[in-house]
Amino acid sequence: MINIVLIEPEIPQNTGNIARTCAALEARLHLVEPLGFKIDEKSVKRAGLDYWSMVDIVTYPSSEDFFNKHDAKKMFYCTTKGKHLYSEAPYNVDEDIWLVFGKETKGLDEELLHDNYERCIRIPMREGARSLNLSNAVAIIAYDAARQLGFYDLEQCGNLTKY
Repeated sequence: MINIVLIEPEIPQNTGNIARTCAALEARLHLVEPLGFKIDEKSVKRAGLDYWSMVDIVTYPSSEDFFNKHDAKKMFYCTTKGKHLYSEAPYNVDEDIWLVFGKETKGLDEELLHDNYERCIRIPMREGARSLNLSNAVAIIAYDAARQLGFYDLEQCGNLTKY
């Protein structure tokens, strides 16, 4: 299973887009508080997130709580400060894949990156480009992980509806 972890996401539209990506990939979405928005039923309906029910969402009250429950050494940290390209990540088909992303304004804590630097991955960009939008970065990296796993049980062929 692919697990998408958002540490303190701030922008509801990004998280909504990421939730949609998780729904399409059958990935689990982990949201680590504090969040910059509400995810109660009323807020979700107002945002038109009709696919929200298709997403397996787990919330955590803090980063400390999240890392106490999951092994930080098995995760990949997605950051512009990464040492390796996302396409080089050595995913193990027999283990869950954990992709960790930081908040939009700050990214991931540098101490966390330092402690796990061999597992930091990045998307290549031209020099001087600060970063991609968070939801775009999640889609790129998560879909490449799915590709490397052979797209598992995902539908891989579409059908015309008019002909």
